[in-house]
Amino acid sequence: MKIGFYTSTFNDRSFEEVVDFAASAGFDAIEIDVGGHIKTPDQVEAAVALARSRNLFVSSITYFGNQLDADRAKREALRAKTAEFAGAIGEAGVPIFVIFPGRDDTASDEANYDDFADFANGLIAETQSYGLTFAIENWPGPKDNFIGTTPRGWQELFQRIRDPRFGLEFDPSHLIRIGVDPYRAMEAVKDRISILHAKDTAIDKESLQAVGYHGKGWWQYKLPGLGLIDWPRFLRQARGAGFDGTLSIEHEDAAYGWPGKDLAARKEGERLGLDYLRNVLSGL
Repeated sequence: MKIGFYTSTFNDRSFEEVVDFAASAGFDAIEIDVGGHIKTPDQVEAAVALARSRNLFVSSITYFGNQLDADRAKREALRAKTAEFAGAIGEAGVPIFVIFPGRDDTASDEANYDDFADFANGLIAETQSYGLTFAIENWPGPKDNFIGTTPRGWQELFQRIRDPRFGLEFDPSHLIRIGVDPYRAMEAVKDRISILHAKDTAIDKESLQAVGYHGKGWWQYKLPGLGLIDWPRFLRQARGAGFDGTLSIEHEDAAYGWPGKDLAARKEGERLGLDYLRNVLSGL
């Protein structure tokens, strides 16, 4: 497996600075955030070339946004730009394009799944010549209600999107905080995992007892190895299922400078994550 990181942790820094850090720290790969480092589709080629010039594998490019926005004009604009990015990413030879399904709060669950599946199937058909894989991250969204972010939601999508070029950016940290067993969840979708997000979650049981699941402050995202996930078990399971792709660290650990605080602390967090994951992989 390659180990990289998602560049959103450094959205306040130039992309050249980010790839220079990634290379000097010994990372194998990088996952590029559109919002922070590739503003328009015509910038994809140059960004990818810059990363490759530092001997970094560009594992994926990630574009945030609610593809089911209830505002039809916003939805259509986002989808048009997503299609443009898909073409540029395919042309650049990047294997995975990560997007977020979102949700339309004014529509039924079935309508949401049908609508997103129609859009995704269209993207798959339009990029056939590139072989581009589309993946969704299982982040539940700001209201914890995005579709396709739970085991049942994945099955709803996979029933509608049969092509294996549609898969998951599987992030166990989100599953931990919503009460889903990540090991059992991964087993059920092992053939649709395109990339793994390496992020952990810690839970403060006393805070949870005080405020309940709907309260705040009882969970925190952590660097790999600093939360509840058994990474040797998790990565052994992934490898056993045939996964040999990229582990992309998504650093959102407040103890190491996130979000956008001390730069040295953020870099140290990335290095710690890399060292920890390399040690785990070497012991499998």
